[in-house]
Amino acid sequence: MCLALAPPTGPTRRLRWGGGGGGAGLRDSEAAKSAEPELDAAAAATATATCAAVIKMSWNPQYRSSKFRHVFGKPASKENCYDSVPITHSVQDNHFCAVNPHFIAVVTECTGGGAFLVIPLHQTGKLDPHYPKVCGHRGNVLDVKWNPFNDFEIASCSEDATIKIWDIPKQLLTKNLTAFRKELVGHARKVGLVEWHPTAANILFSSGYDYKVMVWNLDSKESVIMSPVKTINCHQDVILSMSFNTNGSLLATACKDRKIRVLDPRAGTVLQDDLSVPVTEVDLDGSSGVLFPFYDADTNMLYVVGKGDRNIHYYEISANKPHLNYLTEYHSYNPQKGIGVMPKRGLDVSSCEIFRFYKLITTKSLIEPVSMIVPRRSESYQEDIYPPTASAQPSLTAQEWLSGMNKEPVLMSLRPGAEPLSPQPLPSDRTLSVPTAPTSPHLFNQTERLVAEDGRRPLSLLEEKSPRWAAEYRQEEKKTWLSDGFDIFECPPPKTENELLQMFYRQQDEIRRLRELVTQREVQAKQLELEIRNLRMSSPRL
Repeated sequence: MCLALAPPTGPTRRLRWGGGGGGAGLRDSEAAKSAEPELDAAAAATATATCAAVIKMSWNPQYRSSKFRHVFGKPASKENCYDSVPITHSVQDNHFCAVNPHFIAVVTECTGGGAFLVIPLHQTGKLDPHYPKVCGHRGNVLDVKWNPFNDFEIASCSEDATIKIWDIPKQLLTKNLTAFRKELVGHARKVGLVEWHPTAANILFSSGYDYKVMVWNLDSKESVIMSPVKTINCHQDVILSMSFNTNGSLLATACKDRKIRVLDPRAGTVLQDDLSVPVTEVDLDGSSGVLFPFYDADTNMLYVVGKGDRNIHYYEISANKPHLNYLTEYHSYNPQKGIGVMPKRGLDVSSCEIFRFYKLITTKSLIEPVSMIVPRRSESYQEDIYPPTASAQPSLTAQEWLSGMNKEPVLMSLRPGAEPLSPQPLPSDRTLSVPTAPTSPHLFNQTERLVAEDGRRPLSLLEEKSPRWAAEYRQEEKKTWLSDGFDIFECPPPKTENELLQMFYRQQDEIRRLRELVTQREVQAKQLELEIRNLRMSSPRL
């Protein structure tokens, strides 16, 4: 599957979810990975034509059972933000920010060349105007990326057509860092993007304004590497985005020629570049800003951030139509120029945080963390929202990957104190496949087939003799007042305007669900009345 964002050439920005690409995901203007389906619970009840004619509603409620239905965004307090940060004024459509559990790196302004700041994550508040920079490029820095397997190594690329690899000291910088560990020279024009391989150590990809993608092996003793191990020459214009599938066997790129290409990164061949027909398309708004999508394969959630926007839309992706299930959006008063994302291993699981953004707000010289939180009353570890995720250990060496090997990421549990898991194939809940329920000889009509697809157990002979609505009522009665495992009328009081708005949306959703439940009860009551009437007609003694 592939996610594609229509370029802002028309009056409306569009979000497209399309087929193809072998599971490759697109970052920035394109993202793609697999998603686990969430079956519609409301589809389990099918009324007959007679009963459907009895109830006529002017609204069509849609209720989906999902543990992420009430996710809300929580901005950090003023003292937990990064203030007085000289954020770059570059017009490049990049994130300009990279985050890991130790540092936040942000591209900044610098006279006589390019530079970026590396700020310890705990060093919040006002930044010293003389804070040391990482500088050494002769042109503006365009992109920075932390090594996923080394929190103290970062790659940067620049308008000077070079890529530099930096070792960041564990202690605070006391002066400008100008000594890089490696320099990669091969592009003929400025380099716009860098991307680390997700499973192989010391493999770096870069793309430049010479329309080339280069593959670099950093497992060498030379401080200056003059030639890449592979150069991909299939693009006809500037490359806007690069992203890998989970094990790094496929690379997806988006190009200014309005094509999305899925590549074999070792052979450099195009596997697919005709993704013009999406599975679904959603109109977002009429803004012309560039959209940055972020897909979370652990939760199957898609976050869409617009450059210059004040909000963050988020969706849940499933294999069933409509594929993109809108959840809600986070509202803010400040527009973002760039954005950074914390890896899963850096989240606060005690507060049920499932995603964290770092918004670059140039109008206030501010970096504002925004946590996406699943509302839960319990403070214990919530294992159902934290499946095993990628750890900081590579599963392949550079030479193994270059020789043709593929391995899934080394997974880890986010439970505090847990050790990384051994390399193994990804669990089934991270693949785009529809789960099948066991069949039963009792499933002989459409309603019962829907019940089986919804994951419920087959009915016993005794249950078949009793009215179907009785069993459904017992199930609904247990969860009528519960949502995501907590009582909606006993949730903690909101502390901010945004939380109050999210609570209002949750209550409106619950009201719609209760109305739908009442409608179902009325239909079931009519159905029972018809069954009793038919029974009396067939058995006069009754």
